[in-house]
Amino acid sequence: MSKRRRWLGVALALSLLPSVAFAQGNVVVFAAASLKNALDEIATAWSNDTGRPMPRLSYAASPALARQMEQGAPTDLFIPADLDWMNYVQGKNLIKTDSRFNLLGNRIVLIAPRDSKLTSVEIKGTDLAEALAGGRLSMANVEAVPAGKYGKAALEKLGAWNAVKDRLAQAENVRAALLLVARGETPLGIVYATDAAPEPNVKIVGTFPEGSHPPIIYPAALTRDSKNADGRAFLDFLRSARARIAFEKQGFTVLVRSSSAT
Repeated sequence: MSKRRRWLGVALALSLLPSVAFAQGNVVVFAAASLKNALDEIATAWSNDTGRPMPRLSYAASPALARQMEQGAPTDLFIPADLDWMNYVQGKNLIKTDSRFNLLGNRIVLIAPRDSKLTSVEIKGTDLAEALAGGRLSMANVEAVPAGKYGKAALEKLGAWNAVKDRLAQAENVRAALLLVARGETPLGIVYATDAAPEPNVKIVGTFPEGSHPPIIYPAALTRDSKNADGRAFLDFLRSARARIAFEKQGFTVLVRSSSAT
């Protein structure tokens, strides 16, 4: 075979190989359910700005995502709703520790259905239990899901836990807890302020003092086995001014300084 024919054969073979971006595929992000509105917007902006494939965003309760990672589910980024679950996966050597940073802050609030006669509820002592009027308090799972853990800590601090602990409607994540109130299936619920604000079928009837629970922090990190270069690029984009606008529009507090990432 001539050198020219061999060269043409190599060139043809190379032309049939997928591009690097295609070989890498979409960035896969495991994120707390409460991040959906903001991250959907940010992922679309990043893909449009860079021409890179749209990230695949998987939303669920932080413990469910951490367990999936532990069982080998492939993902590039992990963004839980508290430090405990990031510490958990870090302890299992499932993230790149040097990529980890605290991204966002949030608040929890007490909500009621939009047409509820309740306008303001005291969250202390037996006042909350009395406001339930025999109904149930919707919360994310109080033993594992961050929103539920924050809510339980606040209720204990405010002396309201013992009166309501047997009146809970526990959901698998904070979005599910929000839905129970939005549908009128429970008279009150505890969710993140960022989930309550855009939901037209609920209203905020109570706020929790800042010191009544641990600070609500969303950390972010690359996973240990991520090989997709776009994973680092998308993680950097979460620090950008463009991402900050989207996060703040949803009511999050951005904890990192904006970068020039695009």
